[in-house]
Amino acid sequence: MKKISYPLLKDAFSKSDLMAAKKVIKTGQLTMSKITKNFELEFAKKIGSKYALMVNSGSSANLLATFAACNPYRKNIFRKGDEAIIPSLCWSTSLWPLVQAGLKPVFVDVDPKTLNLGIEDIIKSITKKTKLIMAVHVLGGCTDMKKLTQITKKKKIILIEDTCESLGSTFNKKKLGTFGDFGTYSFYYSHQISSAEGGMVVCNNYNDYSILHSLRSHGWTRDLKVEKKFNKSDKRFIFYNMGFNLRPTDITASIGHNQLKRIKTFQIQRSWNRKKIIDTIKQSKLWKNQFSFQEIHEKCDPSWFGLPIMINKKYSKYKNKFIEYLEKSGIETRPIISGNFANQPAIKKFNLNKKNKKFPNAQIIEDSGFFIGLHTKKITTKEVNYLTSRLFKIEEFN
Repeated sequence: MKKISYPLLKDAFSKSDLMAAKKVIKTGQLTMSKITKNFELEFAKKIGSKYALMVNSGSSANLLATFAACNPYRKNIFRKGDEAIIPSLCWSTSLWPLVQAGLKPVFVDVDPKTLNLGIEDIIKSITKKTKLIMAVHVLGGCTDMKKLTQITKKKKIILIEDTCESLGSTFNKKKLGTFGDFGTYSFYYSHQISSAEGGMVVCNNYNDYSILHSLRSHGWTRDLKVEKKFNKSDKRFIFYNMGFNLRPTDITASIGHNQLKRIKTFQIQRSWNRKKIIDTIKQSKLWKNQFSFQEIHEKCDPSWFGLPIMINKKYSKYKNKFIEYLEKSGIETRPIISGNFANQPAIKKFNLNKKNKKFPNAQIIEDSGFFIGLHTKKITTKEVNYLTSRLFKIEEFN
């Protein structure tokens, strides 16, 4: 069979996406302006949050949310030395904003079936110093958000939802990212929608929104109600807070806004492709339970990002050679997030796991898991047959 390329995502940007960007470029107004604001308003409406603020990446969204959560203009804040719970299966920039803000990260294990935070592990890890939970929603799924929010409300723990991989997913018909104090999203390439680079932070409290807005742009008051409180001759440059520069451009906002209109279509197509691939695998005569797939909480309606695949224990020791084979076959793969993050050299360098705690479930996911892309157009029979035939080559590594 002729070799077929199967990347994480094909044809990420349509002609209309590129035309939207071109239209902005032709105006000469490239920096953040009305296009970005309109995207923010539409995003908030689509997600079901009161406020949304666009930034230049999902990583910046996590940074902004974390520093807003400890800002002195906020009532419920954390302080340096407080503890923050984070799943051991996470991304670098889910973790580092916590460290940069002075928090002590407390890693917890994950559910090996859903790949998401284990509620019992959270409960066991909460102490009097626990002030924040960074819930990372993995590849379209989530933990039991009802139980998680019951815990955070009872204990007055700040909840940030890293929804960078799960834009559009719901739990009990409520969008992920809208349960906590802050929700973050990424529009990087191959995510549910893409603007090449870009991200969003959402919240439901105007004071939180004001803090986010100010921190995004240098700490100034521009376009905020608080601006009126200060007696300055030039109110364009009143700095009442600390700040960064995490602004997007109208170019990226125009692409993201255009893709947001098609997110439901993307969601349907990705779901169809996922089912097609899994059904083809399980209906094959070659099927011997060589793989298992991510399970989803019964109340979660996922907006799929990729297709996580767990290699059966019998074959998992051959994972590296198998991944190398898939890549050479034109099938692009990624680790499930970054595997067990406690294994990363930076954890040792910054002494973030002093007790050398083990996370067996995250370790299993690292040792045997990987994911492939789910495209926004229907996979062809030729593509699915090529893909599944290569996956079944795992037998030859035994």
